[in-house]
Amino acid sequence: MNINKYLVLKVENNKVFEVGEAVCSEEIFSLYLNDKFIVNLIASPDRVEEFGAGYVVCEGLANNIRGVKFSNNKIYIYAKETREFHPELRSSGCIGTQAAEIKKVNSDIKIDARDIHEFAGALESEPWRKTGCFHCSALFCNKELITKSCDIGRHNTIDKVVGYAALNNIDLTRCVIACTGRQPRGMIFKIANAGILVVISRAAPTNRGILAAKEAGIALICFARGNKFYP
Repeated sequence: MNINKYLVLKVENNKVFEVGEAVCSEEIFSLYLNDKFIVNLIASPDRVEEFGAGYVVCEGLANNIRGVKFSNNKIYIYAKETREFHPELRSSGCIGTQAAEIKKVNSDIKIDARDIHEFAGALESEPWRKTGCFHCSALFCNKELITKSCDIGRHNTIDKVVGYAALNNIDLTRCVIACTGRQPRGMIFKIANAGILVVISRAAPTNRGILAAKEAGIALICFARGNKFYP
């Protein structure tokens, strides 16, 4: 995780101090699917191969990832294409793909309510503590933490953990995902395309996020912090 140090002026109790402050990095990446340009995206500059693989899976553009290459901020994903890319602007400002219908999730996994706060607790991250700038997503299978990713964009964190699963042949229909970010339709759209049945968030849903979860058959659990949550 790339974190920079900047000298800043800090005001506290009407006094001004010069201090070193940790600041996160962001970069622009160009994604290519089977050597065809699809989109430019802004993300934290780590786990970029997983980011690319996860993006095309979560946007419903491709599956069966054959390989990923990275060079000069260009991510080349090679996979079986499932649909054309028609861009739309998401609530976070990121670019996703338009879809008339959301994918129905086919999974029968169950979780215990007592596990929900443990899943949400895994979202604590050192990059966020240092900068206050990162979102985080964590992927679990059989109650075990499989992978966790931090990024400046909440959508990107989903892409990265799903990309890890896609590149390591992990069955996402047996997984649970936990996220720090709010859950609008675009987030649910990604999770549905990945085939994940249960999403746990520390934050709030939007009305369209709730409708999308109902349409996809996803168990949407929000405000999972402290000793409460809302299914």
